[in-house]
Amino acid sequence: MNSDNKNELRDGLRVTWVGIGVNIFLIVIKIYAGFLSKSQAMIADGVHSLSDLLSDFIVLLGLRWGRKVEDDSHQFGHARIETLSSMIIGLILIIVGAVLIYNAVMSIYNHSHANPTIFTIIIAFVAIVIKEAMYWYTLIVGKRIKSLALIGNAWHHRSDAMSSIAVLFGVLAAYLNPKWNLGDIFAALFVTYFIFKIGGRLLWNGLKEIIDTAPDKEIINQIFQFSSTSPGVREVHDIRARYFGGQILVELHVVVDPTLSVFEGHEIAAAVKYTVLNCVDDVARVIVHIDPDIKSQN
Repeated sequence: MNSDNKNELRDGLRVTWVGIGVNIFLIVIKIYAGFLSKSQAMIADGVHSLSDLLSDFIVLLGLRWGRKVEDDSHQFGHARIETLSSMIIGLILIIVGAVLIYNAVMSIYNHSHANPTIFTIIIAFVAIVIKEAMYWYTLIVGKRIKSLALIGNAWHHRSDAMSSIAVLFGVLAAYLNPKWNLGDIFAALFVTYFIFKIGGRLLWNGLKEIIDTAPDKEIINQIFQFSSTSPGVREVHDIRARYFGGQILVELHVVVDPTLSVFEGHEIAAAVKYTVLNCVDDVARVIVHIDPDIKSQN
């Protein structure tokens, strides 16, 4: 592992450990406040933070193993371990959402009543600020080191922040007027919407990568344009690309003068490779096949 990879791993681990500490604090304080005030929304928010904590440990596993260099058993690297980590996070979110829906429905059926206090309201507000800060911190690091697992975890922090906003409105409504008690339960259901949305997105994105879905046409067009303008290239065709652990692997064919030497053809291929690597975001590997321009001989 080179120094850049070590620095990326260090940064990814640091932000994840910060997230673990934050989530442990929020789990304890939210669930305590929820039981103290009998707030379904606050308890649901605490459970959401518990799922955040689980996802943090999954991200640690993904970063530790997914950033390992190639070996004889994994000749293309271990990047899809991070992909698997992000999918597990998504599955956890969906399971958590299903549990929260059940609890909210049962609270309505049993006519449960919340008794929120100023303390509950303050906790909800503090959770919003902390989680929004963790979202931006984790997202910036995740994008910089191109980690799907970290980016997924950032959205997990954002969903927790959004859920805390719903909780804040729910407990505030119940605090201001006891007749608005259902606001607490509806806030819990609103939380669930964001949990399902983010969980589904993580699962879908991970699945697309596992089945080798190609990048957007815009990225394919960029690859075509930059490779076509490389010196010595007469034509570009058969571009293939797929995601691999948040990065893009590319294979393409370039047509060159058939009278060139092997060395000259190799130099053109190398120029195309480095042009695409340097000009197209997230491209990590490029394989260039050299084809002779047969038409020019006819």
